[in-house]
Amino acid sequence: MVKPGLQPGSAVYHAADARMRYILKIQLQLEFMTARLPSLVIVGRPNVGKSTLFNRLTGTRRSIVTSEPGITRDRIYGKAEWRGKTLEVVDTGGIIPDEKALIPQEILRQAQVAIKGAALLVLVVDSQAGLTPLDEELARLMRTTGKPFVLAVNKVDSPSQEANAAPFHSLGVPVFPITAEHGTGVDDLLDHALAQLPRATPSPPATGAALPPVELPTESALIEVAIIGRPNVGKSTLLNQLVDEERSIVSPIPGTTMDNVDREITRGGRDYRFVDTAGIRRKGKTKLVAEKLSVVMARRGLERSDVALLVIDGEQGVTQGDATIAGYAEQSGRSIILVVNKWDLALAAAREAALSDAATAKGKSRQSLSENRDPANIDPGKLMSDYENMIRAKLKFLSYAPIVFLSAKTGHRAEKLLPLINQCADARRRRIPTPALNDWLRQEVDLQRGSTPKSRPVRIYYVTQAKTAPPTFLLFTNQKTPLHFSYARFLENQLRAKFDFTGTPVRFVQRLRKREKRARTSSRDDQ
Repeated sequence: MVKPGLQPGSAVYHAADARMRYILKIQLQLEFMTARLPSLVIVGRPNVGKSTLFNRLTGTRRSIVTSEPGITRDRIYGKAEWRGKTLEVVDTGGIIPDEKALIPQEILRQAQVAIKGAALLVLVVDSQAGLTPLDEELARLMRTTGKPFVLAVNKVDSPSQEANAAPFHSLGVPVFPITAEHGTGVDDLLDHALAQLPRATPSPPATGAALPPVELPTESALIEVAIIGRPNVGKSTLLNQLVDEERSIVSPIPGTTMDNVDREITRGGRDYRFVDTAGIRRKGKTKLVAEKLSVVMARRGLERSDVALLVIDGEQGVTQGDATIAGYAEQSGRSIILVVNKWDLALAAAREAALSDAATAKGKSRQSLSENRDPANIDPGKLMSDYENMIRAKLKFLSYAPIVFLSAKTGHRAEKLLPLINQCADARRRRIPTPALNDWLRQEVDLQRGSTPKSRPVRIYYVTQAKTAPPTFLLFTNQKTPLHFSYARFLENQLRAKFDFTGTPVRFVQRLRKREKRARTSSRDDQ
């Protein structure tokens, strides 16, 4: 028996039908989001054009492209769309299987991780160099993986050069002459890839089948986190610790990371994208073109982030390079967390210094007066407090940035980072209602106390928040000249004492309130 009001054609019937279709649509979207995209992994020996092909397929400039070999080292992920289908594209470093050096071995290990999850391998070769023994060795290596693979014969710049691809047919796999830089032949490669790759979207349920219950997702903004710092301070180790996987190559050689390496994770119901950037160094220290480009890419990674983790070497302390990078982050308006890495080594160095000092004559005299205190017994809390005071003294312009002491290698105290990142990201997007701001200004701020001597008293008639990320406040005052930096700092300190803007820079924009408006307002009051 049909319930009253649910007959076909009624308004209630149409509303229920629309709701069911909406739930079905959400269900399919959720299934599509959770379904893993088929992965196309680009492999090959160094300097054959893998990164150029990756940029061409993804329509981006994520991978650094130069004539210098061995630039790409970590796995670079992107997405390509072709004929209405989406697939994952992975760029890997140049593979040299028998190389014993540390970085080539790590490149091979990273490529093997990508190959394990691949649905199709694209072995890129150089048509101008011909079929080399290393190409043949890599083809044999690809066969041992059990994955389907094709050959992309790159640098075939004209139809007359397609004959250069003929020798590669001897490898017994499909061959596609392409020009990755200009996109010639890439369409045929993608058509073949789509025919080989499995569908990522699951089939929809049959018509009339009962729909499973679905919980509509709540909107949660992705938090972009950039890991920045000088070379060899432990940025890649920190990324691996945070995402709980060997995502980035770690080595004692400075400048190992060239490209920006990112990884998305979900923790505690919140989504994060961590970006490991190349070490930022002075222009005079960068010699190779790739090094200069890596610094530019690192600055871009910083610009698109919400929160910047500035990693400082705990053994070396704050250097001029750290202060320069901190200035970049502050000027860009990013929220900042100061991460003092290698804290375990800093504690060990402090104990060693205390023992060395105790062995001197002055140290022995102090030892006799200090009730036989063990010099190796260093108080970590006091050392942390002294270290924090030193950082605050050298980075005075980042007085609002929280400081975390940790060891990325061992994971000691690393669990303190995520709650701080959440707090800084929330503070960055916080908007204060205008009535609350003006009540705070009138009732809790002593503007006369913040005025500088022998200067015209500053009057702030009205304040409102113009935007977030970073929080920017518009002040209507009685003078056109910019606020003195000490007055702006006083106002910022008062604002932070009232509202939580942890780790987030605060901006003030000043506007002159015209006398005509004030006079017109006062005349209305008299009437």
